[in-house]
Amino acid sequence: MALAVLVGGMIFFAAIMAPAIFTKLEPAVAGRFIRQVFPRYYAFMIITAAVSAVGFGVVDPWLGLVMAVIAVATVWLRQGLMPAINRCRDAELAGDISAGSRFKMLHQLSVVVNITQLIAAIGVLTRVALH
Repeated sequence: MALAVLVGGMIFFAAIMAPAIFTKLEPAVAGRFIRQVFPRYYAFMIITAAVSAVGFGVVDPWLGLVMAVIAVATVWLRQGLMPAINRCRDAELAGDISAGSRFKMLHQLSVVVNITQLIAAIGVLTRVALH
């Protein structure tokens, strides 16, 4: 159940929430709002992936390991990468041009990691559904 909630939440955020935030809100408001949303989104991912890891760890250690990696990677995203992204964005907005390229690179990294996590979670969900 936790895995299905994780996958559904990730898809909802990527397909509905993020586009709505950036198309319906002014850029400054969207930036402040997204900074409030991401820590909660990542906490949601950590909890659901960790619960899935524990549950799957009992029946299929490999699936449990995949979910544990997703949870740990999300801790890194939330506690490490996200603050670095925010610092770069703040520096860019304050006029540091070099911070803009670093912001873009770190943001791209976060997107790639998140997409990889979603693909892995869908893979686990598919495997469970087919067995």
